[in-house]
Amino acid sequence: MPEPLRIVMADDNYLVREGARRLLEDSGDVVVAAAVGSAPELLDAVERLRPAAVLTDIRMPASQRGPEGRPSMEGIEAAHAIRSAYPRTGVVVLSQYADESYAFELFRDGTAGLAYLLKDRIGEVGRLLEALREVSAGGSLIDPQVVEALVRGRARVRASALRDLTPRELDVLREMAQGRGNAGIAAQLHLSESSVEKYVNAIFTKLSLTTEDLSHRRVTAVLTFLRDAGLRG
Repeated sequence: MPEPLRIVMADDNYLVREGARRLLEDSGDVVVAAAVGSAPELLDAVERLRPAAVLTDIRMPASQRGPEGRPSMEGIEAAHAIRSAYPRTGVVVLSQYADESYAFELFRDGTAGLAYLLKDRIGEVGRLLEALREVSAGGSLIDPQVVEALVRGRARVRASALRDLTPRELDVLREMAQGRGNAGIAAQLHLSESSVEKYVNAIFTKLSLTTEDLSHRRVTAVLTFLRDAGLRG
């Protein structure tokens, strides 16, 4: 049986923080080495404890707001600092907003070891554990609800890198963005795995993603979809 994942948590809301701590520790798959309420405390805990992964809210403290009343992004700034100083520590950022701009900000310097989830996932222990394991292994993950919002607005795509994708290739990209491998995509779309592999390779080729390793190409394809779906307007 694998060793429990050692993590540090950060959320300015004590009840949310302690509730999430209990849920994760009750799973038996996680040891919460520290649970803190601010970005400075988070950075200090990571420096002292060197956890495998961090779970942090996007905003800390709650009183600080960004432009136009949007939440500040101390969690994202802390994620960048952690990934720069401690590349073996993965970071899962939780947000209340299915807003692609936050995902772009999180992934601005690369995707490895980072995940962006909506905060309502905090009650879905399996989803949180999946994200924590993924980032601790250097992988990346984007919340399916963020992708689904962009899929619903797909008709607004204009002159983007996605313009050459067929409807079926867009379907495959959507399933890819939800974390499914080729077998899962095949089952979801009622295709053979060989057909899915051809669609995936076609997507990579059309998006000029031919030189990165497989896992990074999949995430980069999703980020291209997020960027070019044009939902900000």
